[in-house]
Amino acid sequence: MEFNSSGGRGLAAHVRAHLSELRDAEARVAQVVLDKGAELVHLSVSDVAQLAGAAPSSVVRACQRLGFRGYQELKIAAAREAPASPPSSEADPAARALAETVRSAREALDGLASTLALDALRDAAAALDTAPRVLVVGAGLSGAVALDTAYRLRALGCVVDAPADPLTAQLAAGLLPPSAVCLAISHTGATRTTVDAARRARTAGATVLALTSYARSPLSEISTRTLVAGGQDRIFGLETVASRLAHLAAVDALCQTLLAVRGVEADKGLAMSSDVTADHTY
Repeated sequence: MEFNSSGGRGLAAHVRAHLSELRDAEARVAQVVLDKGAELVHLSVSDVAQLAGAAPSSVVRACQRLGFRGYQELKIAAAREAPASPPSSEADPAARALAETVRSAREALDGLASTLALDALRDAAAALDTAPRVLVVGAGLSGAVALDTAYRLRALGCVVDAPADPLTAQLAAGLLPPSAVCLAISHTGATRTTVDAARRARTAGATVLALTSYARSPLSEISTRTLVAGGQDRIFGLETVASRLAHLAAVDALCQTLLAVRGVEADKGLAMSSDVTADHTY
């Protein structure tokens, strides 16, 4: 995996997205990278190794596993990171909640260019372009993203099904023809109903596209292509609004790519969408 950051932003999102791929000492090194952020510029390989309780060689291996040539390259990327905003000291809980939500959302969107691979985006758009039928599945907070995705794809001329009921989604997935596409959306990549639907679609021979926040998950393991958008932490035990924003932004990028691929056919769908919207506007 190669680190790709626009303007030097997104190192934390990149590390979080691939943290589950690391093991033991390497994972501890990655956690030090997350904890220290831009402060890494002042730390040597030995310093990081001591903080992680690992050998210097483990630091180098972790950097390489994360897509860097070595620790020096990772340190340069960390130096380019904007200093993290300190936790809000606002006494007003509403003001504090707003500040923390905005900060988290900004970090998620800034990190999107680092986690969403362009080749995966192109391949996903190409698969959707040729699919005679698209099934979009998602549960919980990802369910809203799935509905938005289905609407956007339908407006581009795709034949889309997005069942809200998980049992119906699994039935629809199992009946997909091999030429169809199942787009499965899950922040963790471990939501059982979503993973089960994706597995049924894959067994049926359909192409499975995953949109998730982590590069390695039960969903990504059974998917044909994985779109990684996020790698955000959890707040209050729920997926944060930041992860949903990252996924919605990834869907926007996917739809814009598909629009460029489909050309005239997509333009017809967008014109129809505009007409329908106009008919329901005062």
